[in-house]
Amino acid sequence: METIALIAHDKKKDEMLEFVEHHKELLEKFHLVATRTTGTLIKEHLGLEVETMMSGPLGGDQQIGALVATEQVQYVIFLRDPLTSQPHEPDINALLRLCDVHNIPLATNRQSAHIMLNYVALKDAKKS
Repeated sequence: METIALIAHDKKKDEMLEFVEHHKELLEKFHLVATRTTGTLIKEHLGLEVETMMSGPLGGDQQIGALVATEQVQYVIFLRDPLTSQPHEPDINALLRLCDVHNIPLATNRQSAHIMLNYVALKDAKKS
C-alpha cells in the first residue's frame, strides 16, 4: 500500500481538514502519515486512520523526511504558510530537499495538492 504524508502549518490546519474531507474517499485507500497535530485533527474530525509522528517543530518533519529517504512515502502534501516565519525552517527545507533528491511528488499548496491527488486517483483507477 502506498503512503501519503500530510503536513500543515498552524494557519493551514483548517484548510488541510477541508482538503482531506474533499478527498476522503480516495485517501482512505492509502496509508496516511502526518505530523502530530495535523494527524490528530484528521483522525478526530474525519475518522481516517493516520499514523502520527511528532509535532513538526519537535522533529516530525524530520521523521517524515526519514520515511521519504527510505522510500516509505510516495507522496507528500505539505500545506505551508509562506507568510509566517517558522522556527523549524531548517527542518522544513531539509524535508523539501529530500523530496527533490528522492523524486517524491510534493504539493505545497491546495491547488497543487488537488492536482496530485487527481493523478493518484487516475493511477489507482487503472489498478482496479
